[in-house]
Amino acid sequence: MVDLINKKIAVIFPGQGSQFLGMGKDFFEVYPLAKETFKEANSILGYDIKRLCFDGPIEELNLTQNTQPAVLTVSTAILRVIKQETALQPELMAGHSLGEYTALVAAGALSFADALMLVYMRAKFMQEAVPDGVGAMAAILGLDVNIVEEICEASTKTDSVVVPANINTPEQIVISGDDEAVKRASKLAKERGARRVVILPVSVPSHSPLMKKAAEKLAIEMDDINFARPKVPVICNVDAKPVDSGEAIKELLVKQLYSPVQWVDTVRRMLLEKIEVIVEVGPGKVLTGIIKRINKDIRTINVDKVGDISALNC
Repeated sequence: MVDLINKKIAVIFPGQGSQFLGMGKDFFEVYPLAKETFKEANSILGYDIKRLCFDGPIEELNLTQNTQPAVLTVSTAILRVIKQETALQPELMAGHSLGEYTALVAAGALSFADALMLVYMRAKFMQEAVPDGVGAMAAILGLDVNIVEEICEASTKTDSVVVPANINTPEQIVISGDDEAVKRASKLAKERGARRVVILPVSVPSHSPLMKKAAEKLAIEMDDINFARPKVPVICNVDAKPVDSGEAIKELLVKQLYSPVQWVDTVRRMLLEKIEVIVEVGPGKVLTGIIKRINKDIRTINVDKVGDISALNC
């Protein structure tokens, strides 16, 4: 157990890729507040998100348009229980890609209902922006970001582009773009000494220029959404800086769709702000593992099961 009394704490939220069948089920069964969160999500979305999260099938849960609302719902349900059951008082928040929306909900900048509809539309626009088979993503392990940037530049042609998409650790960079360009970059990365290159099982090339049409549509959806100033600073993916106004949030969420996730710089910003413990709230332990590869000395706690709450000794 990590003693959190008088510690500077940051809370972070996972994005797409952290989902699994059964996520959030124990919270649903134990806490009425979690059950109410799923009920609220069903009402907003017009379908049974609980069934998808608990029973799948996994192929259906893994569809981008289903995954994004599902992860947001589970993360919010767990967060609400933590607020009810503990005295956790974070000084910073952040989320990885989709998780940034959960962070904004947690910080009071965006209502759960508005966030849920936005991520539903976000996923829909992302899927519509690029036909199946046109886009791709790959994880490159063992090369630093400067080399990966050079590889992407060398692999980009007039009719096909590839860019760094997620700067997850100093030596784990996800690239994204047109399928042919991603294949060229993957081959070149191996030639440049990458320890491993993994083509990811996705059809949507997130955080690449191919998402600009989706970003334009998302910007229109945001016109009628009220974004407040966060009550707790939220470090944004695009520039790894705390956002301080509703208008800035809108601009950065739109830009986030076609810009790289600066996760290494986000964690480094937390360290600059003297954060002592980082708590990951939501399904899986993806971000906890990534953070340890950025700085193995950072103390972390992961909360995705009911039993994990006991670790939050506040």
